[in-house]
Amino acid sequence: MCGIGLIVSGLKLIGPLLKYSIVADPSYKLPCNDSGPTINDLIKALGNRGPDFTSSAAVYVQTSESDKLDSVILSNRDCHISRCDDEGSFAVLQFVGASLQLRGICPVFQPLQDIHNNLLVYNGEVFGGLSVGLEENDAEKVMLALQNCCSCPCHTHHETVRNCFCGSEGGFVNNHVTVAELLSRIRGPWALIYWQEKSKTLWFGRDILGRRSLLVHWPSQEDTRLLLSSVAPSLGRLDDSMPEDMICDAWEFKKENMAYYSDMFGYWEELPCAIYSITILDEMKMPNKIEGAYVGHHFYASLGWLEKHDWKDSDLNKILIWKRQLISPEKHDSYKESQEGNSSNMNAVGNWTVDSSTAHAHGHQVLGRPNDSQTCMQFVGSKLPTKSVLHVLAALKKSVERRLCNILCNWEIMGKTNRLRSRKDGELDAISPVAILFSGGLDSMILAALADQCLHPDYAIDLLNVSFEGSTSPDRMSALVGVEELSKISPLRRYSLLWRLIKMDGTLSSISKMRPHLLSLVCPSNTYMDLNIGTALWLAASGDGWLEEGTCHRPYRSEARILLVGTGADEQCAGYSRHRTKFKLGGWEALQNEMRLDMQRLWTRNLGRDDRCIADHGKEARFPYLDEDVILTLLETPLWEIADLKEQAGQGDKKILREVAFYLGLKGVVSLPKRAIQFGSRISRESNKSNFGSNRAANQASAGSTVLHCLAK
Repeated sequence: MCGIGLIVSGLKLIGPLLKYSIVADPSYKLPCNDSGPTINDLIKALGNRGPDFTSSAAVYVQTSESDKLDSVILSNRDCHISRCDDEGSFAVLQFVGASLQLRGICPVFQPLQDIHNNLLVYNGEVFGGLSVGLEENDAEKVMLALQNCCSCPCHTHHETVRNCFCGSEGGFVNNHVTVAELLSRIRGPWALIYWQEKSKTLWFGRDILGRRSLLVHWPSQEDTRLLLSSVAPSLGRLDDSMPEDMICDAWEFKKENMAYYSDMFGYWEELPCAIYSITILDEMKMPNKIEGAYVGHHFYASLGWLEKHDWKDSDLNKILIWKRQLISPEKHDSYKESQEGNSSNMNAVGNWTVDSSTAHAHGHQVLGRPNDSQTCMQFVGSKLPTKSVLHVLAALKKSVERRLCNILCNWEIMGKTNRLRSRKDGELDAISPVAILFSGGLDSMILAALADQCLHPDYAIDLLNVSFEGSTSPDRMSALVGVEELSKISPLRRYSLLWRLIKMDGTLSSISKMRPHLLSLVCPSNTYMDLNIGTALWLAASGDGWLEEGTCHRPYRSEARILLVGTGADEQCAGYSRHRTKFKLGGWEALQNEMRLDMQRLWTRNLGRDDRCIADHGKEARFPYLDEDVILTLLETPLWEIADLKEQAGQGDKKILREVAFYLGLKGVVSLPKRAIQFGSRISRESNKSNFGSNRAANQASAGSTVLHCLAK
């Protein structure tokens, strides 16, 4: 996990993607007083995301006397980067990288720079598509792969040259990999910004699902610069110089202070999930007209052609369109192949130990429960799981393993073999390399059970539970029951007390002073529901709570840097009440369309906000349900096996996950209904009372979708 940022000044962007374009005017001069964040604001805002190392670098580009583009790269140790340089004669690209290093044995400082003067800031994980060794860092591997990418100008649409000979060898043409093709290969969450020196092209984007936040400010009348950032800096210096009377005990906002917030939320937007490039154009090769954007011969500082690129991978395009072949059982009467598993299938998958080849490939042994077919038979009773259940279970298990094995391998390589840490009272605690956002509900219970299979029983697993109603919130009560059930299926961890339920209690008044900071984290999401969810996630991700040990409560703070989150389960398995409504109104096709819509807007409604709130504590959110293979496996599964909304709530919704849970031995959670974090933690109810007077008034006002009062116009 990292925080990445970029400020581009002195560059006029052109192209059909832009919402705003400065009219070509020989008298126009790029302003030096653009309103908006400075490079120091970005550095400060990104620091929490990357607590290990923070650095910056700048690329200065201008047309030389020979009418060719020249560039110079300076790091923050070499120069002071100012807002405007030489009255706009340079195009300046200022990079910021703040690192939370989880892989590799040597420190890695971002921005990364190679011998060809390419620059990269990378925020993500490589779980496939590129080979990353046990001692290697994935950002460095991405940089090395990008270094070998083609830099021919034929990859930008503004050029008339279409044939590329830069990779020709032995008479063969186009035996090269483009940047877009390489990025399409990566499996896992990512957002990046990359300067390709040879082509004078800036590349940026985020993975196809948007699992890592990247915000953008496109050039506007008020601020003609292009900015990218993992998180929004607080405009108006909200964190430092906000008047004391702006901070209230309740979630309310004074009219005179609304400008502080509305400016920030209007400035940033979520960058749509795609790969983008900006090619700085040579003035001598500049045509008079480029697809409707008149430029003329006036050259301000530099001109940049903005372009959006298609994904170059067939599996990613399947995820993009999210098309399922088997939707309605009535239309597939021929689909009568028996879905009942057999004993060989169950022995291969059901008792869920990692095979020796997988363990050796990762350089360590992953210990699960003992092989015991009789125990597995007791889990599932007399009903054997279908092949679909086994396939989904296998994909989920592999997804969790991918998200845990690299950190465990890295610990062992770096000599962190001691699995105990000292406490202030002289006692020892087991180390936990992973925490789980835990409500005791279906999704988090499955993740906990699978994490148990991937971690040696000497390690603890931190279960993070947040409540705004103390011990009486629904999520707190179900979490307590869930820990008991996990202890039954994992006796080794139970007897060592290594299922560690960390309870975090919050109130609106106790976090009121953090409201400006929380607003900058959820920005540009702007509803009360966004703020409530973001606050609950932020508090949970802190891991700062207490443990119950007998009759005593002991303060405890989780040191796990990896946080498993269940996002994506409801969207893919029909877990929301609106799915049931759509099914009643339009049947299977309507249900499929609604689920597709949920997946295609997940990046803007959930993932960016959630990533920003969790990463603020120097933690990395990992989403096993949003693994590419899991998504494709679920898409290949008939919809009527994913969910059957003819059945009642708590049964037909997320049907396949309920069967997975039952097969794992989690019988108590199988019938639990869906409960979102804002309702289960009770923060929504407390917020409704504070902002609307009561839950009833909030429901009448559709509080969930109501824009924050500080932003309402």
